[in-house]
Amino acid sequence: MQRPEFYTCENGPKAALPFAAEEYETRLAGLRDIMELHSLDAVLLTSMHTIAYYSGFLYCSFGRPYGLVVTRDRSVVISAGIDAGQPWRRCHGESLTYTDWARDNYWRAVVHVIGTGKAVGCEADHLTMLNAEKFSHFLKPKRGLDIAPATMTQRLVKSEAEIALITHGAAVADVGGFAIRDTIKEGIREIDVAMAGRDAMEAEIARRFPEAEYRDTWVWFQSGLNTDGAHNPVTGRVLKRGDILSLNCFPMISGYYTALERTMFLGEVDPASLKIWEANVAAHDYGMSLLVPGAVCSEVTQKINAFFAERDLLQYRTFGYGHSFGVLSHYYGREAGLELREDIDTVLEPGMVISMEPMLTLPEGLPGAGGYREHDILVIGETGAEDITKYPYGPGFNVVG
Repeated sequence: MQRPEFYTCENGPKAALPFAAEEYETRLAGLRDIMELHSLDAVLLTSMHTIAYYSGFLYCSFGRPYGLVVTRDRSVVISAGIDAGQPWRRCHGESLTYTDWARDNYWRAVVHVIGTGKAVGCEADHLTMLNAEKFSHFLKPKRGLDIAPATMTQRLVKSEAEIALITHGAAVADVGGFAIRDTIKEGIREIDVAMAGRDAMEAEIARRFPEAEYRDTWVWFQSGLNTDGAHNPVTGRVLKRGDILSLNCFPMISGYYTALERTMFLGEVDPASLKIWEANVAAHDYGMSLLVPGAVCSEVTQKINAFFAERDLLQYRTFGYGHSFGVLSHYYGREAGLELREDIDTVLEPGMVISMEPMLTLPEGLPGAGGYREHDILVIGETGAEDITKYPYGPGFNVVG
């Protein structure tokens, strides 16, 4: 039997993608402008977030390589045979499927589209040392270029369609937050609360987007000592009265991440904890007021640092005060050029979407021990910013159970 190295698998009609074809063509035109600027014949994109941004297809790797080849006139998803026709149905543009009958058929499919001896861009931050060697061996490029910083910069300013999707995501996160608030009670486990929030969000996503694929929505609900880290996983810890709680809802809609994060207490909050909580809420309010067009990320960071330092709390800050939103998740993607940190000098401009999320962590043994965090999503406009997170924050609403 003659087994091909790659083939087309156009099984069924194209499905409805997260955005209209015109949106993807606009993104590809922007990428081709970058290619023109750097005199590139083609780019090979390999990360989940970048492939999804330009094609709509969000792959499931399971150890197999995937790609999107963009040339001056083609856009071709390179996918594994195990996915059959799904990449074709869920991508904008063409799709080419490689087989696993022989090692490196992926690279042979890439060469089939690009050719050899060309000037080729790639995502250097995503290529492993092994695949970087294969990139050079198979493509034999006359010149390579790391295209990742330029593609990230393109993603920082969102289109109206992206902002609409992100706004839906923020509303879904609110639904999860209210479901969690209704579930919290003494004696229940963290995991039981988390499942209630996740189930509510997934049902809401399916209601709002009946033609979408559903994957990756999750909740981190933490209590007591487990609140000290922003990304601590859910456990089976049983809630008890007086616990500090951390609500973290993360709906995922076609690869687009949104979040809702709130400090809560079960039943009652002691005076020392209330003082820290109110200080963090005040920093949250102050920080949101700073997110306007023309603001510089590092300067916003320094102002909030000064706010905490005046209250002798800066030593309890654990990470930056906010970040961009778009095609990203906890295991892929990050628009690192738009983060509220001391080393980021990006200027906020209309169309950017950024969070404000101050967090203070006081270690065990201190009065008010625990992790305090609020999180809202803001869309930068022409004259100010719109907060698209609607779930209330602060002690007035979030002493529950």
